[in-house]
Amino acid sequence: MKQKLILFTTSNIGLLAAISFAILILAVRIKITGSLFFSFLVWNLFLAGLPYLFSQVLKYLNNSNYSKIGQFVFFGMWLLFLPNSPYIITDLIHLQNENATLVWLDLLLVFVYAIIGLLLGLFSMIDVYQVLKSKYNAKNAHFFMIYLCLLCGYGVYLGRFLRFNSWDLFTKPHILAYNIAHSLTNYNVWSMTFAFGGLLYILFWTLHKKIVFKK
Repeated sequence: MKQKLILFTTSNIGLLAAISFAILILAVRIKITGSLFFSFLVWNLFLAGLPYLFSQVLKYLNNSNYSKIGQFVFFGMWLLFLPNSPYIITDLIHLQNENATLVWLDLLLVFVYAIIGLLLGLFSMIDVYQVLKSKYNAKNAHFFMIYLCLLCGYGVYLGRFLRFNSWDLFTKPHILAYNIAHSLTNYNVWSMTFAFGGLLYILFWTLHKKIVFKK
């Protein structure tokens, strides 16, 4: 029995409300300062939201028993864009910029975008975990998520320090592969990988357990 793809759930409406609030704060800052400096946060939040969109489609395809190729494609897209979710936390670095003139408002602004982006990523991880659990079992799905979180942590490093984007896998594959090969001997790479990967996994598992317990 095929299921409908339901986008306007209570949680999704809540996320849309949070995103609207984030855009409102940015609009207020632009009005006060006349500066568009932090407008890049909208793009970063859009990228952080793509994994959730892909995971929702993946979950729908899995529940409806659609083509495994389609499921594989959306899983790959989800994994490719997932680092954009925790990456938005690193935008806190822009508070040191000379254009960040309203300390408390700017801190709130970046914090709001970071929290929403992180939640979008965590909700998408719960979707993928449920898909993996249905295909294999809870134990295997659990280990899959650990590995995926570490990959995501490494992706944050690629984005913040090496300045690669998700789509560079297709537009600059040789340059990306070269930099990856040379980065693996760098201590800072492993530090950031385990730091962000570990944080992401802890938050994911805590949120997942909370949702399961609530049910």
